[in-house]
Amino acid sequence: MPTPPPADVIEPHTWTDEIQTRAEFDRRLATGSLVGLTVQGLRLDLEPPDLTGVEVAGTLFVGCRFASRQVGADLVRRGANVVPPFSGLPYPTQPSHLYTPEELAAGFTEGGFAAMYDTRVYAHFRAHGGALPDVREALGQRLHDHGVDNALADATRAWLTAHGPQSVVGVMGGHAVRRGSQSYRMAALLGRELARAHRLVVTGGGPGVMEAANLGAYLSTRPTEDLTAAIDLLAAAPDYTDHDRYTAAALRVRELFGRSVTPPANGTEPVTAYRADSAALTTGDLDWAGCGGLAVPTWLYGHEPANLFAGRIAKYFSNAIREDTILRLARGGIVFAPGRAGTVQEVFQAATKTYYGTDGASGAYVFLDRAYWTTELPVESLLRPLLAASPFGDLSDTVHLTDDVHEAARLLTR
Repeated sequence: MPTPPPADVIEPHTWTDEIQTRAEFDRRLATGSLVGLTVQGLRLDLEPPDLTGVEVAGTLFVGCRFASRQVGADLVRRGANVVPPFSGLPYPTQPSHLYTPEELAAGFTEGGFAAMYDTRVYAHFRAHGGALPDVREALGQRLHDHGVDNALADATRAWLTAHGPQSVVGVMGGHAVRRGSQSYRMAALLGRELARAHRLVVTGGGPGVMEAANLGAYLSTRPTEDLTAAIDLLAAAPDYTDHDRYTAAALRVRELFGRSVTPPANGTEPVTAYRADSAALTTGDLDWAGCGGLAVPTWLYGHEPANLFAGRIAKYFSNAIREDTILRLARGGIVFAPGRAGTVQEVFQAATKTYYGTDGASGAYVFLDRAYWTTELPVESLLRPLLAASPFGDLSDTVHLTDDVHEAARLLTR
């Protein structure tokens, strides 16, 4: 592998010429000029603005809806570039915010798993070539994933400013771990402890260990007994391949215990909504982090039910982008619970970033279940000598093995 690119090539940037909220659009519009700006995913068909006298040379409108086709055509005639939302797609080509559990589960009450938004997008993905889509579909998917990139940067910016990059912890592990199992309960307890220690829990957004960790973070403000009760309810539908029962159990837990932080229709700043009997949260743009943390799934694995316990869901079509995004964010360390090929791949993909310092300093690598990681899949024997030879010095002391969830949490929060 070649040496990593310079830091400025891969680090997130803040672009001041991108407009993603109606409030910002109206503020710029009042100046009489949108020259050179990019307007992304706005519903300009709602309370349509008067654009007739506005300078729009070089303005890019991506995924915006206008009151009529004539409005878009007039903008093009005056020098703007317009990429309208693609017709016939079940997903937005320029989402303005990260997904919420309610959005992914929309339709389940009426028609079960097959009618969910998440399932319908996956069916469309498969019908149009899956990982190798036709050109039109590929353009739609790439625009969608770019919108998710932007929304993720917006959603995490305030958290990183307040807590720093070392406050984001990844949790990886097997997707087939059954609800109610000891491994599931351990991952949920770990997610709870991390969230209570003001860590942003990030998972791959799937079932098993990933769901458990987000569940623990989701119920982090409640007593431990509530987490136990929630897991017991979920355990009635333990197998993710039983799609309808699995999803119904998750929605039942959300109904009984849940609260959610949902973004408004036109913008990226969230508002807080929760049941009257739920624990009160501080309103503001960090609430979602304490309502389950972050999940970063992909429709490549859309045959698995959606994880409905994350506060925000950055769902991508591209699995490669999704995997790199999780590891780039998790600078505060990563927990690796028992898993198979996918988890092992993540171990060494993360190790590559740490070895080369691609994304800056790394936190601890905590492997839960000492026997599993030393006997069944002995990755430690490869990982320690690899990290010991890093160009940045001996990093082998970042590797830890434990059977104790509380010790794991201490290693990641010290």
